Amino acid sequence: MMPISMCSPGMVLGKKIFSDDGIVLLAEGVELTNSLIRKLAENGIRYLYIQDPRTEGIEVPELLDEETQRQALSTIRSVFRDLIDQPGRRQSGMYPYVGRNLRNVMHMVLDDLQRNRDAMIMLMNLHTVDHYLYMHSLNVCVYATLLGIANGYNKEELLTLGLGALLHDIGKTQISMQVLMKPGKLTPEEFEEMKRHTELGYYLLKDEPNISLIAAHCAFQHHERINGSGYPRGLKGDEIHEYAKWIGIVDSYDAMTTHRAYKEAMLPHQAVESLYSGSGILYDTQMLSLFRDKVAIYPLGITVQLNTGQLAVVVDINALSVHRPIVRVITDEAGNELKAPYDIDLSKQLSIMITKVNPGPMAK
Repeated sequence: MMPISMCSPGMVLGKKIFSDDGIVLLAEGVELTNSLIRKLAENGIRYLYIQDPRTEGIEVPELLDEETQRQALSTIRSVFRDLIDQPGRRQSGMYPYVGRNLRNVMHMVLDDLQRNRDAMIMLMNLHTVDHYLYMHSLNVCVYATLLGIANGYNKEELLTLGLGALLHDIGKTQISMQVLMKPGKLTPEEFEEMKRHTELGYYLLKDEPNISLIAAHCAFQHHERINGSGYPRGLKGDEIHEYAKWIGIVDSYDAMTTHRAYKEAMLPHQAVESLYSGSGILYDTQMLSLFRDKVAIYPLGITVQLNTGQLAVVVDINALSVHRPIVRVITDEAGNELKAPYDIDLSKQLSIMITKVNPGPMAK
């Protein structure tokens, strides 16, 4: 996976590109042109998987199959878009079929995820021309559900957790678009408005058929923190539902590692360290430990820059040291391609560290 700024005509796409309603825009194997690269960049695509003989043999697993991704994105977009376009809908409730459709999506997601229940959790990069809110909602749903599987929840518990995660930010559909889509940092007044999404989400969901009250409380509580410093009610410890605690961890991690117009994304291991700084204060310590042990923070196929200046691609995960994967070095320190790429196990080469994920073009 590499930044679109580093892609050039003639490169071959390694994974499909989806539209925001789940339609395949470009298939795997398509040869890129200047026009295609420009259109993808204009539509918000920042990274592409590219077929490359230097990384031959790296199989990047798909957490969700193509039909599940299509159905999930289409349903999320339809529900959220309807609420954004009709903000008064919250006073009369959603259509009864919405809960049923979302549960059907969760069944599909759960079936896909349970096929790989013992694998390390690969953080997704759904390659979509998409609205951040839709993609973030699906990401949080997938990660929270995988953690629920690792934690031993049964199917009905996983469906409730996953649905709560899928809908945790639905209240943002009722926030002013000027605030929601603002490219810069929010003012204190705007942040207060944004915080209302938790309560608005709860009131949207609490009386809906086929959506449990627990899922509604996930929307209400996912910004609560165990020391009482969260919002909207300042709940503490066991006053916060455990599903909302899982979602709070994953929501924070996904937000920290996602590039936004007003802030650079954190490196994955930096985000984990940030979460751990709140262990026992903001987040449950045992939940954080499971997150750390089960999440492969540097997914297979991702391009990284090392402190040596070299570019490398992650080729394998060290289960006992997830922040130090095995990488294939593909350039020298000056950015020149190596004729013979070679692998380094970062867990054994402690002086070599990852300094960037998906780095841009290197200065020559």
